[in-house]
Amino acid sequence: IKNAKTSEADLETVGETAERLGLQLDYDFNGEAYQTVSGQNSNNSVRIPNEFFSRVDEDGTWETINRTNGEVAKTYPARKLWEQINYAAWRCADPGVQFDTTINEWHTSPAGGRINASNPCSEYMFLDNTACNLASFNLLKFYNSESGEFDLEGYEHGIKLWTMVLEISVLMAAFPSKEIARLSYEYRTLGLGYANIGAMLMQAGIAYDSEEGRAICGALTAILTGRSYATSAQMAAEHGPFPGYHPNKDHMLRVIRNHRRAAYGVSRDTDIARDHELGDYEGLQTKPVPVDSYYLNEASDEYRSLSNASDILRSARASWDDALKLGQEHGYRNAQTTVIAPTGT
Repeated sequence: IKNAKTSEADLETVGETAERLGLQLDYDFNGEAYQTVSGQNSNNSVRIPNEFFSRVDEDGTWETINRTNGEVAKTYPARKLWEQINYAAWRCADPGVQFDTTINEWHTSPAGGRINASNPCSEYMFLDNTACNLASFNLLKFYNSESGEFDLEGYEHGIKLWTMVLEISVLMAAFPSKEIARLSYEYRTLGLGYANIGAMLMQAGIAYDSEEGRAICGALTAILTGRSYATSAQMAAEHGPFPGYHPNKDHMLRVIRNHRRAAYGVSRDTDIARDHELGDYEGLQTKPVPVDSYYLNEASDEYRSLSNASDILRSARASWDDALKLGQEHGYRNAQTTVIAPTGT
């Protein structure tokens, strides 16, 4: 590899070994050796319903189906297949796993059809033949390393502004087919997201893979989606909800209520959740991991690198209060508003 930082001794050792074996090393990414690596320039995902995991637990079998005629193609031991998927993902980061049942339980527009697939990078999950335009915030820009504060006011303002920008872009976009254009106008899905949260946590001195880090990520994501849906409802008050809203009204409001419960930290334990003022989650086989208020409120004194963590929690909850209240009154201009795209690529 031409630009790799390797010691001269290492290079000499590799070169001597290759010479002894009569090999000619190819360091070029455009060369023959690189082309022999399977799966380059592709994204591979497998879509798995909850029933598959029941078969894994039972040590049962799983049938794959031909897409052409719907007949059984092969029958596999479910556990062995699951082990192969996990090994492959560990070995080369593919395939990604899409949890089909969970995806459709959070579907805001099931009256229009089920969600069958995603875009190649898997952030956009919606109806066939729809599309959305993407925009992402650089979260590091909202963090002040001197004060240790996250700029909540600027973040929420940016969310409202860019939700409107992306809504405008629906009418300005050039779609690849008539059907994609028609359904994109009918459901008006948006793709607002963020990037650089890992760098923000690093600068704040908070471990990415920690309870604190996960709580902050969850709360900032809750603000993003909640405030964006609230803005969508405000636009619906002026311009009407998306054309496909009314057949999906009950489904969408159920999804919004479940998001709000997660922002308020409603437990995944049904017995505990029943006693919560917001009640248990609706229509979910697999319940979400809620925002953990302990690490954003009671425990905020334990780490001073994010000094307004409790304000972030309050903002997350207020965002979903507004999203539900305004949506009940006006509906929503957009069937979806946010995605987290892999912006590093």
